Amino acid sequence: MVKLTMLARVTDGLPLAEGLDDGRDVNNVELYKQQAKSLFKNLSNSQHDPSRMSIETGPYVFHYIIEGRVCYLTMCDRSYPKKLAFQYLEDLKNEFEKVNGSQIETAARPYAFIKFDAFIQKTRKLYLDTRTQRNLAKLNDELYEVHQIMTRNVQEVLGVGEKLDQVSQMSSRLTSESRIYAEKAKDLNRQALIRKWAPVAVVLGVVFFLLWVRNKLW
Repeated sequence: MVKLTMLARVTDGLPLAEGLDDGRDVNNVELYKQQAKSLFKNLSNSQHDPSRMSIETGPYVFHYIIEGRVCYLTMCDRSYPKKLAFQYLEDLKNEFEKVNGSQIETAARPYAFIKFDAFIQKTRKLYLDTRTQRNLAKLNDELYEVHQIMTRNVQEVLGVGEKLDQVSQMSSRLTSESRIYAEKAKDLNRQALIRKWAPVAVVLGVVFFLLWVRNKLW
């Protein structure tokens, strides 16, 4: 069964549309949405990824196709036929290009095409039952084969990106800690100067006070 559907612009990973009712029966749905966004980010940073791929994650599989400037991604149960998943994405692609193709590059905010959710939900319902005559016909259609589409694991795909993120986070943390250390060092230096010269200042203050008092008395 189709669990999650998301569309994003390939050039920068900007989310364009999403199936709003998707993922209600998925545990940790936010985790998988975050993985999908990480996949979009990786795709925007690379020009060598396949235009079609399946990526296993837990009990599910991400399937995506890249056409033009858009990545169409869905997450399904592992038992869901791969062929139907990619046919579903093809249907979304054809409609999205027809309706919104000229506006893809000008989209400036996330989910600018949220109204496309209506078509996502309508199409998703057609693919829910794999045993319908319509879907059985698609499974038997030899014109659309998916045997050559690569299947990989999400840790393998996101591993490099996650390591880079960890390095970036570590660098930011070290920079922050360096600033804190520098501020503490300044405070310690200031306190050391105070401890060093405070007695001298007190003595001088007492001397000046005694001289002032003596002048007043005499």
